[in-house]
Amino acid sequence: MLDDFFTRAVLAGIGVALVAGPLGCFIVWRRMAYFGDTLSHGALLGVALSLLLQVNTTLTVFVVSSALAVLLLLLRRQGTLSSDALLGLLSHSALAIGLVCLAFMTWVRMDLLGLLFGDILAVNRQDLLLIYGGGALVLLVLAWIWRPLFAATVNPDLAAAEGIKPERVNLIFTLLLAGVIAIAMKVVGVLLITALLIIPAASARRLSSGPEVMAVIASLLGCGAVVAGLFGSLEWDTPSGPSIVVAAMCIFIVSLAPWERLLAKRGLKRSTNP
Repeated sequence: MLDDFFTRAVLAGIGVALVAGPLGCFIVWRRMAYFGDTLSHGALLGVALSLLLQVNTTLTVFVVSSALAVLLLLLRRQGTLSSDALLGLLSHSALAIGLVCLAFMTWVRMDLLGLLFGDILAVNRQDLLLIYGGGALVLLVLAWIWRPLFAATVNPDLAAAEGIKPERVNLIFTLLLAGVIAIAMKVVGVLLITALLIIPAASARRLSSGPEVMAVIASLLGCGAVVAGLFGSLEWDTPSGPSIVVAAMCIFIVSLAPWERLLAKRGLKRSTNP
């Protein structure tokens, strides 16, 4: 079954969506969308460095994204610039430096569109092992820090008063984000990773009754977007990565409907017309 490239693509997309869902919920709760964008832009710089140093791309992307996250946390402590200004500075600087480095490496033939928008149809068995192995590790760590991370998200001061160290928990969370970006880059690309993190979580927010339920629904909606996007890409010959994001956006638009009101009216009609 795994000899079929389309089956591998579906499995890879589902693996990324399962991990991106819970992490995306915290991004939405914390209003950190631009932060995730900054880390994903740093992935291109990681790719350039991996080609220059001839080391593993996934490892280099993780190291660069983690370094950007730590640098951002340190700069925030100084308070010389606002968070938005720091995010914009680091995001566009990392993306530009990565593109310039790739331009200087004329001996390297690189599919830039594949880096920016993903090449999920080229996923192999080793990529699947990386996605599911790394994804399982990320979910285990997230489950371990779930309570303190949620407490720090709701009220950092109260969490600190209760003995929780918000800065340490935040650092672990940013490292988890860097890990997800590293393993998801081949699936949806540098520019679309943040969309896969945010859109399913934003859709699940209107359909859930609690944080844990929202995380599960976000993962399921992400899986649905992957399957729908890939089949749409196969049917209409469109780019696979952007097609997944378009499918996720369609799911979000559907989630905007007042489902509770519609279901309540339907239930009322059934009760009055047995």
